Amino acid sequence: MTAPCPNCSKEIQYIYQTERIPYFAEVMFASAICDCGFKSVETYVMGDGEPVRYTFRVENADDLSARVIRSSSAEMRIPEFGIEVTPGPMCEAFISNVEGVLLRMSDALDTIARTATDEEKEKIAALKEKLDAAREGNFEFTLVIEDMSGNSGIVSRKAVKEILPKTAQETAA
Repeated sequence: MTAPCPNCSKEIQYIYQTERIPYFAEVMFASAICDCGFKSVETYVMGDGEPVRYTFRVENADDLSARVIRSSSAEMRIPEFGIEVTPGPMCEAFISNVEGVLLRMSDALDTIARTATDEEKEKIAALKEKLDAAREGNFEFTLVIEDMSGNSGIVSRKAVKEILPKTAQETAA
């Protein structure tokens, strides 16, 4: 499909592709690239499942390659680092691996550091060091993903999946 680039208004090609990912709903990928530098890659989950929590203990470097699917409604936590990522209105879904999740968290800390106080910057730097050690397989931690839409998960034999009760609002609907 062609449409104007939101940055420069030049007509560009938007590519949409659907794919079936084992254990999950159908996923649609939408991408566009323009000569002006605009780039967009979006992932949309096409259905809902049961509310779910995945818990995955990362104990060595091999565990960093476990596939992670996160919908735009999922919360992620790493209790050992005190990190909790809650979805906001601009939250994007993604498919990555555990190492990629750590890198995304590190990039988010860089963004937060831009407006942080000196004291906060020191705490951020210390947390980034832990994330770097974890990305090298030198720090054990637990990745937890909770998704009330049921469209997130961790693909590994070691991942523990729990079905969560539906909230009162969902039950009434």
